[in-house]
Amino acid sequence: MFEDETVEDVGPIDLWEEEEEEAEPEKLLIPIFISFKKFPFLCLTHHFPSPFRAVLSMALSGANKDGRGVRIYEYLDELNTDLAEYIAELSEASVKERGVFAIALSGGSLISLMGKLCEAPYSKTVDWAKWYIFWVDERVVAKNHADSNYKLAKDGLLSKVPIVPSHVHSINDMVSAEKAAEDYEFVIRQLVRTRVISVSDISDCPKFDLILLGLGPDGHVASLFPNHSILEEKEEWVTFLTDSPKPPPERITFTLPVINSASNVAIVVTGSSKAEAVHSAIDDVGPDCPTLPAKMVQPTKGNLVWFLDKAAASKLDGGAKFSE
Repeated sequence: MFEDETVEDVGPIDLWEEEEEEAEPEKLLIPIFISFKKFPFLCLTHHFPSPFRAVLSMALSGANKDGRGVRIYEYLDELNTDLAEYIAELSEASVKERGVFAIALSGGSLISLMGKLCEAPYSKTVDWAKWYIFWVDERVVAKNHADSNYKLAKDGLLSKVPIVPSHVHSINDMVSAEKAAEDYEFVIRQLVRTRVISVSDISDCPKFDLILLGLGPDGHVASLFPNHSILEEKEEWVTFLTDSPKPPPERITFTLPVINSASNVAIVVTGSSKAEAVHSAIDDVGPDCPTLPAKMVQPTKGNLVWFLDKAAASKLDGGAKFSE
């Protein structure tokens, strides 16, 4: 199949074993990138140790698009592992700097993709007692309801790690959507005053250490849906809707100013059903295409990273193509 090519000179793979001084992953991997370009069948990021995997994934994906980090993974297990590492590193940095880690979760498949955090080494090394948990959006249903994002997170993550119960801030599920949004914003404002949550230095918005988002096939994030008036909300931190195009209809959600005030935002997407939305959100699709809510996620002074499996990334312009 490769009669005119050989791979005998791909030697740099063992460089990290022979290098006496600490080496820079980017420099060590340059020969490997060249080899991968020549031999795409070698694009198997799971063969490389951290921190080389993250560097390699970024390089293979085309890395930054307009300042946004885009990481593409051939194997879902690799995405899960690197997502856990990313969250753990942000947690450690935040606890070291501020003494706490304020993280806002979404629903959907995100919680299952965070599952590696419940395993070693993270289950033991993460300082769970310093975590403060919030929800970017929530369905206004009972906490034990199958549609509850709180229940999803509790069953899949929070019950498996030593989170302090009083640090878990869910919505009041006994009131209307409007009152639930009002109450939730009040809780967040109190925690901004005590600096459990930082405050943006360019607005009065809360500055979460990390906001984690999923993506719908229609391009929605949180409960911010395309062409909905809620996208224009600039004053409230938390707002509500009673006409969600996706059931259940009553929800609360962070507004775009709050999401874009975060120190770090990660959008985690898997599956081919999201590929068109990923393409529209990340690539330059021109002025004739409607702007999706996901494309409006542009942290003002924070960092945005996309975690994509190869199916979700399959329609990106110049996206990485992995061999089977």
